Amino acid sequence: MTSALSAAAAGFGTGLSLIVAIGAQNAFVLRQGIRRDAVLAVVGICALSDAVLIALGVAGVGAVVVAWPDALTVVGWIGGAFLLGYGALAARRVVRPDGGALRTDGEAVGSRRRAVLTCLALTWLNPHVYLDTVFLLGSVAADRGPLRWTFGLGATLASLCWFAALGFGARFLGRFLARPAAWRVLDGLVAATMVVLGVTLIAGS
Repeated sequence: MTSALSAAAAGFGTGLSLIVAIGAQNAFVLRQGIRRDAVLAVVGICALSDAVLIALGVAGVGAVVVAWPDALTVVGWIGGAFLLGYGALAARRVVRPDGGALRTDGEAVGSRRRAVLTCLALTWLNPHVYLDTVFLLGSVAADRGPLRWTFGLGATLASLCWFAALGFGARFLGRFLARPAAWRVLDGLVAATMVVLGVTLIAGS
C-alpha cells in the first residue's frame, strides 16, 4: 500500500510539474473560467485528453520495456536528460524572469462549439503535449515497473485538479497568476522537482 501511494504521489507531482507552465492552453482555460464560458466542457476536454495521452505513454513505453528490458536504460537516460533540461529552463526563468504571466485578455470565444474546437486544437495540435505526457511521463512511469499504472493514475489526477482549479477558480487564480512573481515561485518548484526526477531516473538506469 505504501509503495502504491508513493507511486501515485510521484505521478501527481511529476504530472503537475509538467502541466503547470505558461502556455496557450492554460491561458485559454483561465480566460474561459473568468468569463464563465463553457468552463465544464473545456476543463473536461483538457483533463480527458491528458488522461488518454498519459495512458498511451504508460502503455507504449511500458510495452517497449517489457519487450526489450534493456530499453529501460535507454529510456531512463533520455527521459532523465529531458527532465534535467526542463529543470534548467525553469531555473533560468527564476533567475532571469521574462516578465511572463498568464494573459486573459483577447476576444471572447463566442459559442460553446467554438470554445470546444479551440480547446481541442490547443490540446491535440501542440507538439509539446506529446513530449510531456506521452514520452516523459511514460519514461518516468516505466521506471516504476508494476506500479507504472498507479503512477499514471496520479499524473491523471494532477491534470484534473490543475485544470479544475484553473477553470473553476479562475477569479482568484487570475489575479494571482497575472503576477510574474507568482510564476517565479512556481518555476522554482518545477525546477527542483524536474532536477530531482531527472537525477533519480538516470541513477536508476
